Amino acid sequence: MTATQTFEKNRRAADVPLWREAMVGLDWMSLHASPVYYGWGVPRGDQSAVIVVPGFLATDHYLWEMNLWLRRIGYRARMSRIGWNAECLNVLTDRLGETIEKAYVETGRKVHLIGHSLGGVLSRSIAARQADKVASVVTLGSPFRGVRSHPLVLDRADDVRNFFLRKRRAEWPDCYTGYCTCPAVSAMQAPLPDEVRATAIYTKTDGVVDWQVCVSNEPAENFEVKGTHIGLAFNPHVYELIARRLAAQG
Repeated sequence: MTATQTFEKNRRAADVPLWREAMVGLDWMSLHASPVYYGWGVPRGDQSAVIVVPGFLATDHYLWEMNLWLRRIGYRARMSRIGWNAECLNVLTDRLGETIEKAYVETGRKVHLIGHSLGGVLSRSIAARQADKVASVVTLGSPFRGVRSHPLVLDRADDVRNFFLRKRRAEWPDCYTGYCTCPAVSAMQAPLPDEVRATAIYTKTDGVVDWQVCVSNEPAENFEVKGTHIGLAFNPHVYELIARRLAAQG
């Protein structure tokens, strides 16, 4: 059973070492040197659908390598198709919901979601609303218990918020805050339904977000790895954990 989560609505700047993210290349090189990347020593998939969801200010493109790896080990991997992750969270989750619906209809089975950073928050939000179509959610450095990020990240979030509020999203005046009343933010503040299995992967050397808001109240759901925040998308230990957690769903 997933324990009730506490979501802190007030955001706070986190004193995290952003400079460490410059070492993301080491994560990438470690991945390509690992047998896990080639599908060796990890459980084979059951051809169920897995959707990968990008982080803040990113698109699906940087997760293409993870997508190909998931296919290599036996899953029907697909991109989120949410576009640029710099939009109203309600709009983004609606787009993700469409991708989930298509995968569910095509396979006739519940789908798995893997979200990096903000992509994991979006994944948990839509899973709470579409639990009948989602088997599991894996989050990678996702601050699903509150916004605790490096000041520069918070500044960029303000830039995005001000842009789309000024242009076309004025109906949600508290958008991009914990006080927004849209369905997406309301759902992300609720615990995941018991039937959706959760996995939270985090690193204490995260240079973007405070790792303490990236973990669940349920210890069995949390898995620590070494590396950078960005590098969670290219980390061999993350890939191995994903393979084992997905295989455990069957």
